[in-house]
Amino acid sequence: MIRAPVLVLALLLAPAPAAPAAAQVPERIVAGLSQTQVAITTNFAGSEILVYGAVRRDAPPPGGGALQVIVTVAGPPVETVVRRRDRVAGIWVNNAAVTIDRAPSFYAIATTRPLDRILRATDDLRHRISIPRTIRAVGIAAEAEGSPDFLEALIRLQTRRGNYVVDEGSVTLTDETLFRADVALPANLVEGTYAVRIFLLRGGRVIDAVERPIAVRKTGLERIFTQMARNDPLAYGVLSLVLAVAAGWGASAAFRLVRP
Repeated sequence: MIRAPVLVLALLLAPAPAAPAAAQVPERIVAGLSQTQVAITTNFAGSEILVYGAVRRDAPPPGGGALQVIVTVAGPPVETVVRRRDRVAGIWVNNAAVTIDRAPSFYAIATTRPLDRILRATDDLRHRISIPRTIRAVGIAAEAEGSPDFLEALIRLQTRRGNYVVDEGSVTLTDETLFRADVALPANLVEGTYAVRIFLLRGGRVIDAVERPIAVRKTGLERIFTQMARNDPLAYGVLSLVLAVAAGWGASAAFRLVRP
């Protein structure tokens, strides 16, 4: 008969069952950016980011459809008010408004093929890749959810301004191994951190994803004036007035010199 202390000691010394091995991803992304910082100066006219990389494999490519790549670039979220104009008594007026708390200030999508052909709805919902899913994920008012017209209007306006871009077929994929995408950034960038996400897909499912940040900062006089406007509005107003007067006086003096 085995005594209780001996039995307990035997159980403690017994080897623990092996933990199940972690699931291995057969294909992984190795990616880089042409630049990780963008400087906004007085003559800033936009920039372009090159996203490049390769697919790392520890085994031959699996089946399940052709390999696809999606690249997204998202700017800092900002509060946006969407207004609807209605005709009241023969006059067009703003009759309703919805505040979207954190809509991306900029959002670009680049793909190897049309988005609806390579991305399943469930994976879009999980990873928030398409523009409507991204906006709903970061924050949207309840009244906008009940009226999709506001969301569609926001996307339409931002697309017209060049802030929301879908560039299907712009990602180059060579031998299902090497890929690259060129994403243009507009001149009206909002200062902050931009998130670059790269998705690897097969059969409409995301099998791997990585994220890289890009810092967009104002430099030189742009940064000085922006910080002054935020930290000391009174001094900023006085300085703006002085500069306006000086510019007007200088233009007048130059005109008198060249006047016959």
